[in-house]
Amino acid sequence: MARLHDVCPPWFGYVLASPVRKLWQGPHKILAPYVTAGMTVLEPGPAMGFFTLELARMVGPAGRVVAVDLQAKMLEALRRRARKRGVEARIETRLATADGLGIADLKGRADFALLFAVVHELPDQDRFFGEVAAALKPGGRVLFAEPRSPVSEAGFAESLQLAAAHGLAVTGRPAIASSHAAVLAKT
Repeated sequence: MARLHDVCPPWFGYVLASPVRKLWQGPHKILAPYVTAGMTVLEPGPAMGFFTLELARMVGPAGRVVAVDLQAKMLEALRRRARKRGVEARIETRLATADGLGIADLKGRADFALLFAVVHELPDQDRFFGEVAAALKPGGRVLFAEPRSPVSEAGFAESLQLAAAHGLAVTGRPAIASSHAAVLAKT
């Protein structure tokens, strides 16, 4: 996992969670093809929950979102925002460590993982993709998106190769504003 000084600072979480962002990256539009009621969803690096709150609405009362972040302040803000929107019971927050995501108990249980603008911050992407792949059910899918700046097309391709080494095959390349994006499936 990344060290705290390598990731976006907590104050930037307010920018990421801004309602204005929905004008070019609407969470429902981005997630609707992949998330349905009753799913278990893994979201590493949720920050203050720009996507998490919509994921919680989409999975419904029978579903669950496991949001894992390295920063306690981000998770506190996420819980506060979820409480205000009445979806807190559907979201489980976990504090990651330098040693990993702490999701071994999810092995083979997640239907979907959202990796949105987080992988480029990690010093050990190989280990990260291994943890995510292990958490997914066979056939589980991943929406993987990285910002065009600072991530180059070549850098995104390298990340896709690491994902493939863990049995995550590219099945699509959706268009997401300002992002490189791919849908992966666990083989």
